[in-house]
Amino acid sequence: MAPAPTDFDVAVVGAGPAGAAAALGALHADPSLRVVLLDRSDFPRDKACGDGVAPHVLDLLAEVGVTGLVDDQVPVARLRLGFGGLVAERPMARPAWVVPRQVFDARLVDAAVTAGVRFLRHRVRALRQHADAVVLDDQISAAVVVGADGAHSAVRRVLGQPRGPVALALRGYAPVAPGWRGAQVIEFGTRHQPSYAWSFDRGDGLANVGYGELLHEGRPAPSRALLLERLEVLLSGAAEGGQHWAGHHLPLSMARWRPLAGRVLLVGDAARLVNPLTGEGIHHAVATGIAAGRAAAAALRDERPERAGEDYVRATRRILQPHLRHTAVVARLARSTRLIEAGLRASAADQRVFDDFVELGLAHGRLTRTVALGLGRALLTPTRPNGRHQEPA
Repeated sequence: MAPAPTDFDVAVVGAGPAGAAAALGALHADPSLRVVLLDRSDFPRDKACGDGVAPHVLDLLAEVGVTGLVDDQVPVARLRLGFGGLVAERPMARPAWVVPRQVFDARLVDAAVTAGVRFLRHRVRALRQHADAVVLDDQISAAVVVGADGAHSAVRRVLGQPRGPVALALRGYAPVAPGWRGAQVIEFGTRHQPSYAWSFDRGDGLANVGYGELLHEGRPAPSRALLLERLEVLLSGAAEGGQHWAGHHLPLSMARWRPLAGRVLLVGDAARLVNPLTGEGIHHAVATGIAAGRAAAAALRDERPERAGEDYVRATRRILQPHLRHTAVVARLARSTRLIEAGLRASAADQRVFDDFVELGLAHGRLTRTVALGLGRALLTPTRPNGRHQEPA
């Protein structure tokens, strides 16, 4: 008996960077595929985020034919890290961009539609798996489904996957302070670990500013007023004149990640893939999205869509697993103020240590020998009386 026809070959739930990348990955692998991108919102739409776009993200998108997304944006070349008076400020090996998600996500969706993806405004609430298809809300069927519906993923919930550790952050837009122009500024918290406040210059007179911290079981989540208070304590004046405040949850990655086999794949925030050191999620979203799209295309090419998950597992293990182990280790170490201080002193003293920490926090870096040696030297070196260390770039 022939299998029942499906509406689409691939249905992607959620049209943020993870979902758009999944759709692009599938079509780039096989332009003949019927791919639909579903989202509850029209685009452009706002999304609470730090708005940082690492150059690695653009490298990945170029692999699926998407270029020029940030050509009209201002690159940010410097990163300033601070903690209790210690400062490490240096140029990054490659500049990053601070692009409001209202702009970045809409451009990615447009690129997907241009590539041949069908975009539908639809909020997915239910999912049923059959032998020959996956059905969404009893309305839309597909041979393979990619869940890219964010921190509160309905697809993840239906699959029975746990939520894991979560951070809470508050973001707004404020006039950039003169001393922080042309830089991404991060000030680590001194009371709650891990936590930090940030000011990321957009290049248009405004900065994305905010504060976030890990939520602890049994401890009430901080209010908006308390988050703003902690932002002011760490980066005095950063929130002055701020508007468009929005809070968001960050489902943090852990040392082990086991994607499920089968027809339903999870990517990005829905897969709990936010860097526990920095809260960065766009790189992992795009990387896993493209991998999922390619895996779906390969499984459909072989006429075995039920094997999509297995292909995805193999691809993501190679891309992410070592990185996830290393970030989990460093995130645990970062709960020690002594280790944070050592990390900043080592970064201020050695550009190579600084660069390796940036890779660990923004993309797929690992805890390198250079970092380990730099931390060791910093731990063994007495601090100055005022505790402040800064090397000129």
